[in-house]
Amino acid sequence: MAGTLEHEATSVLKSNGKVFDPAAVAKEPVPPVVASDDAIVENKREIVLGRNVHTTCLPITEPEVDDESTGGKEAFMAGVLARYRKTLIDRTTHHLGYPYNLDFDYGALAQLQHFSINNLGDPFIESNYGVHSRQFEVGVLDWFACLWEIEKDEYWGYITNCGTEGNLHGILVGREVFPDGILYASRESHYSVFKAARMYRMECVKIRTLVTGEIDCADFKAKLLPNKDKPAIINVNIGTTVKGAVDDLDLVIQTLEECGFSHDRFYIHCDGALFGLMMPFVKCAPKVSFKKPIGSVSVSGHKFVGCPMPCGVQLTRIKHINALSKNVEYLASRDATIMGSRNGHAPIFLWYTLNRKGYKGFQKEVQKCLRNAHYLKDRLREEGISSMLNELSSTVVFERPLDEEFVRRWQLACERNMAHVIVMPNVTIEKLDYFLNELIIKRSIWYKDEKVQPPCLAADIGSENCVCLLHK
Repeated sequence: MAGTLEHEATSVLKSNGKVFDPAAVAKEPVPPVVASDDAIVENKREIVLGRNVHTTCLPITEPEVDDESTGGKEAFMAGVLARYRKTLIDRTTHHLGYPYNLDFDYGALAQLQHFSINNLGDPFIESNYGVHSRQFEVGVLDWFACLWEIEKDEYWGYITNCGTEGNLHGILVGREVFPDGILYASRESHYSVFKAARMYRMECVKIRTLVTGEIDCADFKAKLLPNKDKPAIINVNIGTTVKGAVDDLDLVIQTLEECGFSHDRFYIHCDGALFGLMMPFVKCAPKVSFKKPIGSVSVSGHKFVGCPMPCGVQLTRIKHINALSKNVEYLASRDATIMGSRNGHAPIFLWYTLNRKGYKGFQKEVQKCLRNAHYLKDRLREEGISSMLNELSSTVVFERPLDEEFVRRWQLACERNMAHVIVMPNVTIEKLDYFLNELIIKRSIWYKDEKVQPPCLAADIGSENCVCLLHK
């Protein structure tokens, strides 16, 4: 049975219409990833990796013979967990660099932790495994379908394990709809987009970006025109990873049309990991909507929503899903997802939060995040620190701290000379002031010697946002 299931699972993934053969992967040439001219410069900087966890790992120790009667093992483990909880409290206090909303309370759901809830298979078709939460999952999917303007009988979707899975699935659907299509993505797209290109053996063309991080549609047009004979699969960013830039979806569609691509010759996946749930509540923000010729949208559930475990939501048009779905007798359901078993707890957490907050609650939180992001950007500029904040974004980009210990303490995400703070609902003015005061004190130490100067960020965020000696 295992061999049969493995065959059926791998047959879902096809390359140019052929059944995917894992054994042949190493022998096949990988299609080229066409990078922008300045991608070469990015590779020159040495990437600073985190610490080796083997130095702090918690080994498994075999219980002693009499542990069962003395409770010694239980006491030991309780102590380890108590210390770990203190670490989590400290790490939550000093967290600013990653897009996680750490302000949540799911105490009411603790009663469900004793159950192994698994939504294996299609969310809309029950399997023979009865301990599932599909009724919650489909309720959540319907909520997002309403948000992104698509009728219940026109969409298909599921709760993913993370934002990366949403991108992998969206691009896979595009590849199955257009087996000979070329994937286009801006160079500031999430790394999972380029991972998808490698996994699916797709030709991938990287598009340059504007200084804001938004896709450069002039370069997009220049790279589309030589490939008019092949369908286009496009990743559109609803908030880039580093700068929080939102690609102009309408301009992307217009560019495709100007290049002669009719709506039946392109597939657009919208990566809305963070801002896909924030933008609908920003006044005058452009809409992500299935009323436009898009193929799929994904969003993370552990980011703005604030789930305690990684998860996400992926929606596509139901007419597309048949290209990769397959009925599985073992499940008494249909297989159209990336993973087999799926976390059944995540939909309940999402359902709980959406019910508690609703549209009005999210709107208040979005307004708070944007307001506090502007506060941070203004304070940084007042202190003579280069910084940038994109419109529609709560991601504040600024100069990379000189000390990696400071970076680790505040869990800042860094790239080249940039670092950023992503202002989430749990990030208060008080927390930002605490961070700023530490940063100002540290900078007075880092740059007390005039021979050491803050980095120039003109190439990264524009000369108008850089306050280095050259651009003051």
